[in-house]
Amino acid sequence: MNSALQPLDEGLPPAELAARHGLSVSGARPALPEYVRRLWGRRHFVVAFSSAKLTAQYSQAKLGQIWQLVTPLLNAAVYYLIFGLILGTRRGIPHDVFIPFLVTGVFIFNFTQSSVTAGVRAISGNLGLVRALHFPRAALPVSFALQQLQQLLYSMVILVVVAIAFGSYPGPRWVLALPALALQFVFNVGLTMIMARLGSRTPDFAQLMPFVLRTWMYASGVMYSIPVMLEGKPEWIKVALQHNPLAVYMDLVRYALIHGYGADNLPAHIWLYGLGWAVLLGVAGFIYFWKAEEQYGRG
Repeated sequence: MNSALQPLDEGLPPAELAARHGLSVSGARPALPEYVRRLWGRRHFVVAFSSAKLTAQYSQAKLGQIWQLVTPLLNAAVYYLIFGLILGTRRGIPHDVFIPFLVTGVFIFNFTQSSVTAGVRAISGNLGLVRALHFPRAALPVSFALQQLQQLLYSMVILVVVAIAFGSYPGPRWVLALPALALQFVFNVGLTMIMARLGSRTPDFAQLMPFVLRTWMYASGVMYSIPVMLEGKPEWIKVALQHNPLAVYMDLVRYALIHGYGADNLPAHIWLYGLGWAVLLGVAGFIYFWKAEEQYGRG
């Protein structure tokens, strides 16, 4: 039978010949719905991989996982010393509000900053895994974003203690922190995927990111109130800074957890902006990463 079919195959282009016999390109990018289905099928790997990376992060330190709580607290203490006491950026913010205001800003910004930093190396730092196993490559940046979410949840223990210590006791508004963090997580996943694709082709991109992130931090109101510090400046500058995604998510969590931080501190329609940024970056980042699926680990 094979000999009878052989003449039919002669002279066919390789692509048509492969299709005739049910062959497909190794590592070819699947359609988007199929890609999503395959990624969902690897959800247990995503969770296990992120947990393993988090556990290994401080495995060489004597204090181990305690550093997950100490590191963000030390960062907040340094910012309070420099910006709160020396530079006086707490202008317009009551003293009993400024410390939880600052700690919240540091933790929320670090959530995105760490996701971006990890995302840049998500593919380039795991080439052995990418080349050895066949799986949706999006599992890696999603794992790193999930790792940072777990890190943030540890840090929230410190944030809750600080909030209570300065008079912000648990109340109905605290529940609002959950959807705010969920929106930021979706935003982070999309941004992490964008960084993963860029970092996979340009390793030097990782050297540029600290400067970009530092600029973003200073522009997001981590350690100062944007409306107060920009008083007298052109209105468009204040609007641009207040509606940048990190400023939005910081404001939402501050409003949820700090009783002295009322709705008058929030720009109008802030929840819509939080949702918009999450949907925009989440969808665009996923599609942007998926478009280059067959390129990862090659070259």
